[in-house]
Parts: sequence; C-alpha cells; structure tokens
Amino acid sequence: MLELRQLELPGCLELQPVVRPDARGLFVKTYSKELFEKHGLCCDFAEDYYSISNRNVLRGMHFQTPPTDHFKLVYCSRGEALDVILDLRQSSPTFGRYAELRLSGDRANMVYLPPGIAHGFLSLADNTTMHYKVSTGYSPAHDSGILWNSFGKDWGVADPIISERDRSFPPLSQFDTCFK
Repeated sequence: MLELRQLELPGCLELQPVVRPDARGLFVKTYSKELFEKHGLCCDFAEDYYSISNRNVLRGMHFQTPPTDHFKLVYCSRGEALDVILDLRQSSPTFGRYAELRLSGDRANMVYLPPGIAHGFLSLADNTTMHYKVSTGYSPAHDSGILWNSFGKDWGVADPIISERDRSFPPLSQFDTCFK
C-alpha cells in the first residue's frame, strides 16, 4: 500500500507508505519496485545517499543538469525537515515556483521528484537523517544549484547554517535553464 498525493508542481508527489508501529518502534517499507511500477514511477535507482543535519542546517537547492539529470526519492528516517522543491522546467506551468512539505521520521512520508526540480531542506531537529535515491550517478560536471534565498521562499530562520558551496550558487533570476 502506497498513497500518492500530487504536489503543486507537476510530476512531484508526496508518497505515504504504510507505517507499522508497535512496542519496539516502527517498521516502514520505503521502496517496492512492484508498487512503483504500478503507479508509473521510476524504479531504476542508480545511487542511494543519506545526510545527517543539526537543527537550522539548510541544504540546497540542488539538482543535476542533463544528461545526468535524475528522478529523486527523498525521505526522512529521523527528525524532521522542511522540504522545498523548485520547478526549473521551462515548459512547466509552474516554472520558477516552489512547493514545500514537512518530512519526518515519525510520518515516514517521502517526496518523489522528476528531472528539472531543484531540491533543498531545512533541518528542524538535531540529527535529522535524510535519505535520497537517484536514478543517475553523481556527476561533478553536472552538479548544480540555485541560491537558497533567491526565489521568494521565507525559510523562517534568520541565520541558517549553510555550506560555502550552497552560498555560491547563482540566484534563480540569473539561471538559464537547461530543462525544457
């Protein structure tokens, strides 16, 4: 069982798997090739990552450009994060707009993203653990991003903890999209 909810950006979905709590904690199946195929979702993931972040760490807004752009499945196994996605697809009716949702280890909800979507998040708790499945391998030559504060999103934190790399990305207004 997997519930899908269409987000404001076309092709972007919130996925809610069955969460099985008991006296020991909880158990969640985060991926099933059969279920993903049934719903027409990408099933061919090439790499899997996770990050651990303290409260007020902001990571983003990340994506890979063609030909290594990818589908992405993101979920939080511990803590909570404000997850933000930004549409960079020129032909999309929501080009340049963003959507957000909260991902948490307790809810076990996930976000599914097609190519052409920038992704980032703000950690809302210490030791927030985020997992990423991507359909293409990491390519430093195609790794890119949009400046986190350049597209109208109020993150609700005066001084988030951000890497120098993420601070160096161009603002959305200066990004010449390669996503059609």
